[in-house]
Amino acid sequence: MSETTPEITPEIIAEHGISKDEYQKILEILDGRTPNRTELGIFSVMWSEHCSYKSSKKWLKTLPTEGPQVICGPGENAGIVDIGDGQAAVFKMESHNHPSYIEPYQGAATGVGGILRDVFTMGARPVCNLNALRFGSPDHPKTRHLVSGVVAGIGGYGNCVGVPTVGGECDFHESYNGNILVNAMTVGIADTDKIFYSAASGAGNPIVYVGSKTGRDGIHGATMASAEFSEDNEEKRPTVQVGDPFTEKLLIEACMELMATDMIVGIQDMGAAGLTSSSFEMASKGGMGVELDLDQVPQREADMTAYEMMLSESQERMLMVLKPGREDEARKIFEKWELDFAVVGHLTDSGHMVLRHKGEIVADLPIDPLALASPEYDRPWVATPDPAPLNVDDVPAPNDPMAALNTLVGCPDLASKRWIWEQYDHMVMGDTIGIGRPGGADAALVRVHGTKKALAVTSDCTPRYCKAKPNEGGRQVVAEAWRNLTATGATPLAITDNMNFGNPEKPEIMGQFVGCIEGMREACLALDFPVVSGNVSLYNETNGQAILPTPTIGAVGLLVDASKAVGLGFTATDETLILIGETEGHLGQSLYLREVLGREEGPPPHVDLATERKNGDLVRAVIQGRLASACHDIAGGGLLVTVTEMAMSTGIGAEITVDTQGVPVHGWLYGEDQGRYVVATSNPDAVMAMAMAAGVRAQILGRTGGDAIALSSGESMPLASLKSTNEGWLPAYMAG
Repeated sequence: MSETTPEITPEIIAEHGISKDEYQKILEILDGRTPNRTELGIFSVMWSEHCSYKSSKKWLKTLPTEGPQVICGPGENAGIVDIGDGQAAVFKMESHNHPSYIEPYQGAATGVGGILRDVFTMGARPVCNLNALRFGSPDHPKTRHLVSGVVAGIGGYGNCVGVPTVGGECDFHESYNGNILVNAMTVGIADTDKIFYSAASGAGNPIVYVGSKTGRDGIHGATMASAEFSEDNEEKRPTVQVGDPFTEKLLIEACMELMATDMIVGIQDMGAAGLTSSSFEMASKGGMGVELDLDQVPQREADMTAYEMMLSESQERMLMVLKPGREDEARKIFEKWELDFAVVGHLTDSGHMVLRHKGEIVADLPIDPLALASPEYDRPWVATPDPAPLNVDDVPAPNDPMAALNTLVGCPDLASKRWIWEQYDHMVMGDTIGIGRPGGADAALVRVHGTKKALAVTSDCTPRYCKAKPNEGGRQVVAEAWRNLTATGATPLAITDNMNFGNPEKPEIMGQFVGCIEGMREACLALDFPVVSGNVSLYNETNGQAILPTPTIGAVGLLVDASKAVGLGFTATDETLILIGETEGHLGQSLYLREVLGREEGPPPHVDLATERKNGDLVRAVIQGRLASACHDIAGGGLLVTVTEMAMSTGIGAEITVDTQGVPVHGWLYGEDQGRYVVATSNPDAVMAMAMAAGVRAQILGRTGGDAIALSSGESMPLASLKSTNEGWLPAYMAG
């Protein structure tokens, strides 16, 4: 079929993921004219779930996005928050789930490349990467292969491009057997007076393409990411892009050099839907039209059609609008860095995108109707029914509390992920702070170069809570990220979200999404923790089996004085351990229930946001007052696991005084009540006095020292044995 032949059949429309109603809307926009294949392809990617957020926009609009610290919220390539001294942190999280399942190495690698471009497009130099990974059951035949490929892809790209990978998480659950999650986050630093936006302006201004050549990889990647998987996953390999981190490094440096001049009017990376989305978004935000000559697009392959060029998702490419007459200056910069540079068109005041190829007009589309009239669905939804209550007295206690502890620290979710992060260069650039390396603190710590400031960065989600009670799970995931930053001494600033869910056309899945958003909104408001960027990944299911609802939260906080930060590991013997927060022994949806007893039931723990705020503010004050030598928030596995993790981090043991204050012992040891921390201090009187003054529940928990984890009731286990279990699971699994 030629580019302009209007042979558009119902089958071709369906292949492009366009519904009958959407096609009727397309005909209205085109005044009844049938689109040609190139135009249909452009509509299909721009109106895909991945690019248009058509099922989620209604609910995303309810999230709080403003605050005194926010410079730029959602709508740009990345969010921006003020960190003082004329500097800003720029960050975002993106998913590359479907590509990583089909081709794990390139899927994960190009996910890292794409999120890096989102950040440096804004004028920020990337300073760190994080990733949040979810794999299927360890005994599923594909899991080991997927873990190996994804980790190699993340490490291969991040290490080569020279940006440290400093944190993240990795969990396993059978719901991800057919649909893994790979969420990548990048944080960068920019000067507040040197931030670049994507809106294009100035009729006649040149449109410039820079970076790598365009090939046939990634065509229909956005459409593929907006559909359920089935048995033909292997056939979708051509929609996975191929990344080149060395070119990305050159692109970063060339863009930074260009950004030091005054040549740029607008700039946008070519992410999902490539040349189509980048040109449309720039023109739409600026109220402009675009004329592109596709013969000028640098091409890697022969005889590429307009359709292929507009839909290709080849990596390491950017589109920019320059001031007129500056093309040759800019070209010299990119040629110096051995990158392609081509003037591919210009802005117009027509409000249309006009594409020329081989001397013919091959597409003519109105920009705003297409970009702004993308469908917005109010999908039917049903609330997730509340799970039956689960009383701590109805949950059996372990025969041996130390055997239960050993099971927990060696379970896939809690086992050390050293095997993963040792493949990542987390020290390149020289600003990763020692205690903030992977495994050293609740959040990674990266110094703001040349200052005494540091950023604390984390990623978190507890999908089992979100499945059981989405609203509570949504509150918890925001609170947990806030807590991770707080536990280092950092002031939480803002979050980016990555909403990973199943098929939104199923009311029960849409109900999970709505519930999680409502809970997140409540927590963001209560904790002054706005959402500044994010990503939605829907249709994460295979053959009708959906993943657990997984609204991953990436969060950034600020330490004005990095020397005050603390890690989670004990630093001295004979220090006092203090438990901050109230323990009721909540075991519903706990890891104790799942890993020790083989049960997944009950409601998740309640998140009291007012108490959460009060407890966290106290902990931060204790750390900032240099009264804590270590701090760790209590999460999966409960109190006993938390103290054990603190001890394993540095090799100093602890004795816990079992004073349950009426709570059943196993609920006290393994319960996952929220808003709690363990603090190590050499000045317990001062900390207890601060807690009393703040109206915060605090309890002396025990002391550091020895080479075991010991309970005052007599049970103990050598730290070396626990550490061996904790460190041993993943290497043994991957070697198997």
